[in-house]
Amino acid sequence: MNTTTNSTPSLKGGEWLIKESNAFDSFAPEDFSEEQQMVKDMCLQFLATEINPIVARIDQSEPGLMPSLMDKAGEQGLLGAAIPEELGGLGKDFVTSTLINEGLGGGYSFSVAVAAHTGIGTLPILYFGTEEQKKKYIPKLATGEWKGAYGLTEPNSGSDALGAKTTAVLSADGKHYILNGQKCWITNGGFAHVYTVFAKIDGDKFSTFIVERGFEGFTQGPEEHKMGIKGSSTVQLYFQDCKVPVENLLGEIGKGHIIAFNILNIGRLKLGAAVIGASKMALGGTIEYAKTREQFKTAIANFGAIKYKLAEVAIRIFASESALYRTAKWIDDKEVEMVNAGKPFNEALLIAAEEYAVECAILKVHGSEVLDYAVDEGVQVFGGNGFSDEYMISRAYRDSRINRIFEGTNEINRLLTVDMILKRAMKGKLDLMGPAMAVSKELMSIPEFGNDDESYFAAEKKAIVNMKKAILMVAGAAVQKLMMKISDEQEILMNIADMAIETFVAESTLLRVMKIVDKKGQANSSIYTDLLRCYLNDAVDKTNKAGKEAINAFAEGDELRVMLLGLKRFTKATPFNSKDARRRIADKLIAEGKYTF
Repeated sequence: MNTTTNSTPSLKGGEWLIKESNAFDSFAPEDFSEEQQMVKDMCLQFLATEINPIVARIDQSEPGLMPSLMDKAGEQGLLGAAIPEELGGLGKDFVTSTLINEGLGGGYSFSVAVAAHTGIGTLPILYFGTEEQKKKYIPKLATGEWKGAYGLTEPNSGSDALGAKTTAVLSADGKHYILNGQKCWITNGGFAHVYTVFAKIDGDKFSTFIVERGFEGFTQGPEEHKMGIKGSSTVQLYFQDCKVPVENLLGEIGKGHIIAFNILNIGRLKLGAAVIGASKMALGGTIEYAKTREQFKTAIANFGAIKYKLAEVAIRIFASESALYRTAKWIDDKEVEMVNAGKPFNEALLIAAEEYAVECAILKVHGSEVLDYAVDEGVQVFGGNGFSDEYMISRAYRDSRINRIFEGTNEINRLLTVDMILKRAMKGKLDLMGPAMAVSKELMSIPEFGNDDESYFAAEKKAIVNMKKAILMVAGAAVQKLMMKISDEQEILMNIADMAIETFVAESTLLRVMKIVDKKGQANSSIYTDLLRCYLNDAVDKTNKAGKEAINAFAEGDELRVMLLGLKRFTKATPFNSKDARRRIADKLIAEGKYTF
């Protein structure tokens, strides 16, 4: 059976919640082409030779060092992979550009600088610029000759981006917009050549401008002293009657939010890739330390408590990575579909990214929390040494924390996940009502104890189907009960988001492992089945807990009792010896000395 070709169209964004997916139409890391694998290896080699030996110097913000490293990355084509060839890039597909983000994700502050440059520093101009703007800026950004940055956040507007106070007024002669205000937390701000800056024209029309270093009235503040990513340039920008040529208006007047939010969709997925790369790097270092550190006359890697930690980090990485590349391929396929339908490349990718905005938010949340878990357990394995700056895990721990804030906080992304699904349902893009009614009807019926499916993964497939039913039951009842007030019940929305996140990631893991087993056979892929079952076992429990908290918050009396019984029915896991499975996973990690799945 061919497991690498797409025989059916990709699911629409959010549609996985109400439709069953076919494993053999789902993309996984095992499907990378030889060229894609080479690109990833090149990124890892770049980190090994250019970044890792000098991370201390990078963290000290040695003048000129970070720009010079970005120049080297540019020379290898790592900054222009997603940019069309006619604009000086390599014109690679979306999966390949995602792989680059993962491959460079373990580069500490360097990975932040590169991700900001190739993402928010370049993409607004690439996707929303006029032909003249693209020709002027993109070739220089593609090679790294010019560095890019992005100015959205202000001292009093973070998550509420549209609350920005920076203003723009057309000059008397009509040749310039005069900007006044300030931006903060600007990554690459200290050395960038070009900035995408958001301001309100006449105080109310949220718009976007291309600002060059050197424009009259534009200055920057000193470097911020941060908890982590210390080598990443972070400054405030000041605009005092800053003169921006009218031809540097980016996109349409009053449509700045379209640029900001569309770029964030792509940024969230790419961040999800970078944190997977960082997680693998952190786990590799932790494994090596556990193998060499001896206590009680044996390596600590031999202890069950340590094996649990190593295995659990690997399980979460494997699961998050499965969801990442499933989604990246969906976006890739949608982009190709749009190009074939006659859309220009910039519109094609934006349409594709918007289609899968729900999944992008999920990946950002899940991946950043996997990395936080990886580095936290890493410090624990290192013990007292983990608290010392002499060991890399200390830096990884500090650097990790920003990722739950970057690209919209994880709280905002959780709320967005549910909000976007509900809005699509209300617009008729997703038929949630039919499946939700079916689940409600099922609650009143006698449970079916038989299962006609006798395939190898029958129990796992049933668990995923039931997790989806649990989401539809809880979300459907909450919307029905709370109606328009549901937006004020953020705790309930976050519970539902957690259910959705665990379900999407668990299903992605199942689909990936089904393909692996189909290709290698059960006997040769049992370790992957261990990874799946460990993750799914916990995902079912987490779904139960989140569902219970939500139901207890809005239901009462008979409704409460019926729904809790329904939730119990939908979140049953097959008994499974996860201790032994984790030990098998840990033993393979220890033998290989790195993340190896």
